[in-house]
Amino acid sequence: MLRQPLTDSDIRRRTQIFTILDEIGEDLDLTETQFDRARQSYGAVGDWLSGSTDPLLVSVLVYLHGSSALGTAVKPIGRREFDVDLICFCAGISSGISPAALKAAVGNRLKEHATYVRLLEEKKRCWRLNYAGDFHLDLSPTIANTACINRGELVPDRALKEWHPTNPRAYKTLFDERAALRPTFVGKFIAMQRDEANVEPFPVREAVKGILRRIVQLLKRHRDVFYENNTQDVAPISVIITTLAMQSYAYCVRKHVFQDEMDLLVETIRMMPHFIDRPIVDGRRGYAILNETTNGENFADNWNKDVRRAPAFYAWHAQALSDFEALRDAVGQDRLSLNMERSFGSGVTGRVLGNRVDAVSDGRKSGLLSVAPLIGLTTSKVAASTIVPANTFFGDQ
Repeated sequence: MLRQPLTDSDIRRRTQIFTILDEIGEDLDLTETQFDRARQSYGAVGDWLSGSTDPLLVSVLVYLHGSSALGTAVKPIGRREFDVDLICFCAGISSGISPAALKAAVGNRLKEHATYVRLLEEKKRCWRLNYAGDFHLDLSPTIANTACINRGELVPDRALKEWHPTNPRAYKTLFDERAALRPTFVGKFIAMQRDEANVEPFPVREAVKGILRRIVQLLKRHRDVFYENNTQDVAPISVIITTLAMQSYAYCVRKHVFQDEMDLLVETIRMMPHFIDRPIVDGRRGYAILNETTNGENFADNWNKDVRRAPAFYAWHAQALSDFEALRDAVGQDRLSLNMERSFGSGVTGRVLGNRVDAVSDGRKSGLLSVAPLIGLTTSKVAASTIVPANTFFGDQ
């Protein structure tokens, strides 16, 4: 969405800010080691379940879903363990089986394993395996939804009385398709052509996750910080944030041209509420955030049962939009640091900004740090760049 053209200083500053936000997302993400451990663990769980002689478990597929599958996981505040969500799809089982019976069958099989029985914790509609200090696996049983033409599934409700439609695999496919959409940044492109610059601001890096995944991660972290001291359990759930963000991102990318990544990030957040439907539910105006990949799954169903939840979403969203606008427009390291601490917490902000200071210091000492038009501090050789001398103020050579 083109507004007043950005100055070169604006472009350099805002590109630096988005780079820092990308690094914050990376810091909050599962490490490769954690992801590999989780993958090995749920693979072993799948093998164990599929080896059962219980006729309910003769054909079992265990697969990753939720934030770990989408690449949008964030470290929980106050604990180290990541939530890793799994589906235990029991093929060939009809909807005539009760949710409670199928869940019990999965739990009984896990209890037969000498290790899993020690790690096992029963939740309302799933089983949890606690790998202390690293992650926990939440395993939800599902069966085929024969009424869904998109290979959907049915998952137990919290009371284990009914089957509810869901479609984790198709949802992931849709999310991946939207995350692959590439925005157009005309302002940044024109400025970089004019100044003959061809590298990213120091430190040089690319947003390997892609913009949509980083937006979702940053919003989820912002929500966690916003509701950290709230005891009412009304914070918007992750699938609502993810669904609205991916719908808004796809709309924005397809409809508009943007100055830069920060422009796109803020506009994606701004447009999120436009994708909340307001149908008539039980004679009154309700809320619907529908799963586009199957019929009958409303992620905002609890909003229609608990009058606190919709206002809680809108209160958080208003603050998120204000905070990300402030980040986009922040001038000066102190103001940027304060805004980031307020949005994401002092821990991750301190780590990321501290790493950048260390990297600049190392580049200066090695003689690789230079200043280039538009780019600013960089360790890459760019035309018209000027070497930054080592800092000998304290007598170091």
